[in-house]
Amino acid sequence: MKISMMLHSKLRWLAVLLAAIALLILSACAPARSNLVNRLVVPTPSGPATFNYPLNQSAYDIFGYIYDGLINQNGLTSELEPGLAESWEVSKDGKKIVFTLREGLKWSDGQPMTTDDIIFSYEKIYFNDKIPSGLKDTLRVGLSREFPKLKKLDSRRIEFSVAEPFAPFIRFAGGIPILPAHILQEAATKTDAEGKPQFLTVWGTDTDPQKIVGNGQYRLLSYTPNQRVVLEKNPYFWRKDAEGNAQPYIQRIVWQIIENTDTQLLNFRSGDLDTLDVQPEVFPLLKREEKRGKYNVFNGGPDTGSVFMCFNLNQGRNAQNQPFVDPIKSRWFTTKEFRQAVAYGINRDAMTNNIYRGLGAPLHSPIPAQSPFYLSPEQGLKTYNHDPQKAKDLLLSAGFKYNPNGELLDAEGNRVRFTLLIAAGKKVREQMATQIKQDLGKLGMQIDTQFLSFNTYVERLRLTKNWDTYLGGFTGGLEPHSGYNIWSVNGTLHSFNQGPQAGEPPIPGRKIYDWEQQIDDLYVKASQELDEAKRKELYAETQRIVAEQVPFVYMVNPLTFEAVRDRVSGIRYSAIGGAFWNLYELKIAE
Repeated sequence: MKISMMLHSKLRWLAVLLAAIALLILSACAPARSNLVNRLVVPTPSGPATFNYPLNQSAYDIFGYIYDGLINQNGLTSELEPGLAESWEVSKDGKKIVFTLREGLKWSDGQPMTTDDIIFSYEKIYFNDKIPSGLKDTLRVGLSREFPKLKKLDSRRIEFSVAEPFAPFIRFAGGIPILPAHILQEAATKTDAEGKPQFLTVWGTDTDPQKIVGNGQYRLLSYTPNQRVVLEKNPYFWRKDAEGNAQPYIQRIVWQIIENTDTQLLNFRSGDLDTLDVQPEVFPLLKREEKRGKYNVFNGGPDTGSVFMCFNLNQGRNAQNQPFVDPIKSRWFTTKEFRQAVAYGINRDAMTNNIYRGLGAPLHSPIPAQSPFYLSPEQGLKTYNHDPQKAKDLLLSAGFKYNPNGELLDAEGNRVRFTLLIAAGKKVREQMATQIKQDLGKLGMQIDTQFLSFNTYVERLRLTKNWDTYLGGFTGGLEPHSGYNIWSVNGTLHSFNQGPQAGEPPIPGRKIYDWEQQIDDLYVKASQELDEAKRKELYAETQRIVAEQVPFVYMVNPLTFEAVRDRVSGIRYSAIGGAFWNLYELKIAE
């Protein structure tokens, strides 16, 4: 009797132990679920390409979580607000800004942050010609292309100055992440055996995430490649609420890597995600399920970004003296009438109605309609409404011809056939590529689509430069100068005629077109102009040139929708800031 009771007790204890082990195994294998207390789970179609901010060229990154700016932009009004700097003062001539840091600022490792970190970040990193960073394009001032000067006044006050007027000065002086000098100083000043800064190889995705130091709301906790990035609340972040409670309130962010948008949708509907970028084809479904699914679908109005098809106009050669683009195709792409014909040949109204379910409108300009610098079609902007006959007339006028099978040939008899690159996983982009293939097929062109993972896609475009056309997009802003790295002939995002990046030799055979240089010059002139009306006219002229020359064929400007769980409170959604621009004040119901 006693042995039986003892055996029963041991078996019951063993069953409890096995159940606990099973629970631990299931917890370890299962994705982070949205019902975990005080944890926000956010999907991303691609993992981080690097943890080194200045070297990042991917649209998908965690830097918004781990860095704060000297000043921040309100996500609803786009007005500037204090960040790491508690205040700033601009001189009467607009050529000097003095920022005053908050008292007691610290890095995420507990070390003090001072104006020395600001000087280090700009002078040793952002201004360093050996370190490739797209920020250089927007920081250079006027015709001289000089960088701003920095002067330390004391440990909390720093002065930025420019030699000539620079209209977007304050946004670009104060909105860039500051990097920790005490961690990165050595890597920025020492070089490797090839004479390159060691900084180029630090803080890659193979770095221990807990060694990445920032000054933002969160710090890295862990990274599992192709699965997730986990961030935890930064205990040294400066922000507090009116009652003196530390912000942010949400303890952890899980950045869940899910490449396919259909899979993201399944995970959101099953409760594994707290938020979802709502694609047009699923908007009716998700809107209908709001109450049952316990979430809200927010409408932020028209997107501020752009989606386009881009031609490779680069006539340069690689290190092996091979042309980036097949010379036959290059002759097509560099013919303006060919590019215009493609623009007329794509039915963007059908794309709006069929792919975007009518939730948008054809896009005409790189500057968003919300910007005061936008030039509308009513104000004279050239547009490309679907007109196949006009497209064919343009092609014939440029020396192209059709064979008896209706196939388009160039003047030498070459069949017009080229490849369109697309980043895999985005269903809307895949549908757009299919329609482009069909529409241009009606003009006698043969389009081959090639889908690549996002990071491979970016590498192909910017590093190898070996491509024909691509379907892509840029995020946008109300201040046009934020896009100068797209329109500068040496810009890091000047993808239609990409120049050498920092540390790279000149590209043999690369040609700068007159209209291309004119856009660059107009952007520089507009950045120098303080009169708002004159700035508008300068940017209007850039839009006229872009519409005439068509380096990008703009597609559709969709409405922005995002679904967020009801348990997340404090959302103030907009197309400018998205759902989480005020992350610091959001709360999750326990």
